[in-house]
Amino acid sequence: MPTTTTRVLSVSLQVADQDRALAFYVDVLGCQLRADMELWPGARWVEVVAPGTDVGIALLTAESGLPIGLRLGTDDADATHAALHAAGAEIGEGVLRLDFAPPMFTFRDPDHNLLISIEDRQEEDASQ
Repeated sequence: MPTTTTRVLSVSLQVADQDRALAFYVDVLGCQLRADMELWPGARWVEVVAPGTDVGIALLTAESGLPIGLRLGTDDADATHAALHAAGAEIGEGVLRLDFAPPMFTFRDPDHNLLISIEDRQEEDASQ
């Protein structure tokens, strides 16, 4: 089976209050704010990053409807979806395509943890 994961992009945590969580991660733990935006009404994406790492920590509420899990990069979301399906992985719906985000899909590991595979164009963007 080909390699389907290129890197860990972010991990998300479920929080009750995003402002309180943001203050803790920035003011107490020393993380830096990477993103704070509303993707659609009620879906606020708050992401911090610890100094010295590229792996983000997304602070999300259950009410946002955003998937809470481990986000993994892949070179090709469609090929990865097909490979995981062929391997018998529990996969959510097909590859999701949104105007504001790269192609992505969800799946579960054998212990039922949620994983999100996201087409990662970082290396391609860096070479241009």
